[in-house]
Amino acid sequence: MKRPSTGADLNRLRRMNALSALNAVRTAGMPLTLSALAQRTGLSRASAEDLAGELFEQGWVVDVPPAAGTVGRPARRLRFRAEAGHVVGLDVGLHKVLAVVADLAGGVLGSARVGVQPETGRADRLSAADAAVRRALEDAGIGVEQLWSVGAGTTGVVDEDGTVVLSTLAAEWTGAPLGRHLGNVCAGPVAVDNDSRLAALAEHRRGAAIGVDDVVYVHAGLQVSGALIIGGRLHRGFSGAAAEIGSLPVAAWSTATRHLTECPAVPDETPVEEAAAAVLAAARRGDAEAILAVDRFSSDLSVGAATMVATLDPEVVVLGGGVARSADVLLPRLESELASMCVRVPELRPSPLGDECVALGAVHLALDRVDAALFGPQGELRPPGVPTREAG
Repeated sequence: MKRPSTGADLNRLRRMNALSALNAVRTAGMPLTLSALAQRTGLSRASAEDLAGELFEQGWVVDVPPAAGTVGRPARRLRFRAEAGHVVGLDVGLHKVLAVVADLAGGVLGSARVGVQPETGRADRLSAADAAVRRALEDAGIGVEQLWSVGAGTTGVVDEDGTVVLSTLAAEWTGAPLGRHLGNVCAGPVAVDNDSRLAALAEHRRGAAIGVDDVVYVHAGLQVSGALIIGGRLHRGFSGAAAEIGSLPVAAWSTATRHLTECPAVPDETPVEEAAAAVLAAARRGDAEAILAVDRFSSDLSVGAATMVATLDPEVVVLGGGVARSADVLLPRLESELASMCVRVPELRPSPLGDECVALGAVHLALDRVDAALFGPQGELRPPGVPTREAG
């Protein structure tokens, strides 16, 4: 005998329908009519109209005015209130700390950059992170009370609590409690992960790998590192050390950039962070020493990349980091090297995101935590407000 529905069952069904409607409006990318909302959710138009009214009263959606010159009674159109809350994405790097403020749709509203160095100590690096967040909020005209979540990417292996388990590049950074520290900044959820992994997330959400399920990401700047996306999700591994190819001596990733930074083609007085770009530009012009340096760099880069390609057999390999701006010089060489080692060479794509890729990935990490807190299938849809950390 079928058990009759209880009030609790009906309330849960209505909550699930409200979440579905909200998610439909949020992900549409354009204002939705009630008919379109019903179609996307599988609800009747009457139910869609009822839920739209509830979401409007709670402040999750607003009506979009009809276009000028509209004849007759226009259909009601709704858009998600992306401005209802805000997140910060943070890139705590070796040479910079970059903070980006975004709305709930990922739209960037402000940013700030604070310079650091590899030898910068833990306390000063954490202070730089605080300063970057504060200045980015000021740039966006946002108060900290409007901040719903913080995401951060940093060099090294990071555990689930946001503690840096191992960092061989930044002074005093092993053991840094970055997640706990950022919890003092934001009342909502805080999430921290490896910087290359978040750069890969940015490529998957808004860069060169949108809609691609299996991706190998190679980040080549002053250091070389990698990340994997498997089945459309970041792959952390059991301990968060997945794709740490740089720790393998045979891959030579830890020393690969020296071919560029120590090349005789680098003009005198060139800052180290601009040396690679100078060599790649010289190689493009046909400078023999620069071409040799780029060839050696590409050879070293390919060994670790081939290891990941052979393991995952991805659809796409994305080249990110500072060298991605010289993809015309690097990608043909990398493709040739991979062809000599791999059964199949995936499509190679350069990143379009520049040096904001880690911070943008951190924005999406923060937004994912907001989703888990407010829009998840077991969550409770509440009026806009800072979600609690426990809810995430």
